[in-house]
Amino acid sequence: MAEILRVNEVRKSFGSLQALDGVTFGVNEKEVHILIGPNGSGKTTLINVISGFYRGDSGTVTMAGKDITGVPPHKLYAMGLARTFQIPSLFPKLTIMENVLVAAKGNPGETFVHSLLKNSWIKQETEETKRAYAILQLLGLDHMWNRQANTLSGGQMKLLELARALMSDAKVVLLDEPISGVNPTLAHEIFGRILKLRDELGVTFLIVEHRLEIALSYVDAVTAMALGKVVAAGKPELVMTDPKVIEAYLGA
Repeated sequence: MAEILRVNEVRKSFGSLQALDGVTFGVNEKEVHILIGPNGSGKTTLINVISGFYRGDSGTVTMAGKDITGVPPHKLYAMGLARTFQIPSLFPKLTIMENVLVAAKGNPGETFVHSLLKNSWIKQETEETKRAYAILQLLGLDHMWNRQANTLSGGQMKLLELARALMSDAKVVLLDEPISGVNPTLAHEIFGRILKLRDELGVTFLIVEHRLEIALSYVDAVTAMALGKVVAAGKPELVMTDPKVIEAYLGA
């Protein structure tokens, strides 16, 4: 399977703290790949570097063979890389459908001149609405499409944020603790939906998650970090029995 994301020798420090120390690993296309490690291992810093929120001190990040090192988040979004956050940031007074539609790219009705010419944008907006509804169906949110976002549970908010990422036509999605604070039943449902998105839409996922007792049964590959370095990478059953991974967790 072809590699779609490659991190090579990435370093990032904050003063005297070396948060990332030569991190190197790859993510294959149409893979659910989880990034694990004890608190302070550098996982979120790495996601911030990949997604353009931080600029690494050195090293490179490539996506589909293109160098995206230091590319700002809005340009990465246009290139097909989207991310979610541990705490969802939604438009609380907008409906679920409206929250998804704001992520659509290139709507001609967003410009002042075209907004006055309904015939120039109504067809595209109709198609985007159909696509948004199809995404909500995949995530099990279609029956509540007209509810305000602030009425959702924490887990449903995380699914809605994922729906917005998909509405951007993202090929690579970075998820920061998608089941944090979510009850076990919904947590399993979220990962089940992620697998469905991988299989039906061909989306690649790189996920930071601490709840390994749930997440590990759904992922294709694992990269384990400790003290800003990769200590193991590969199939879940191999990584989780690696002595360096066990030592990293027991030492924490």
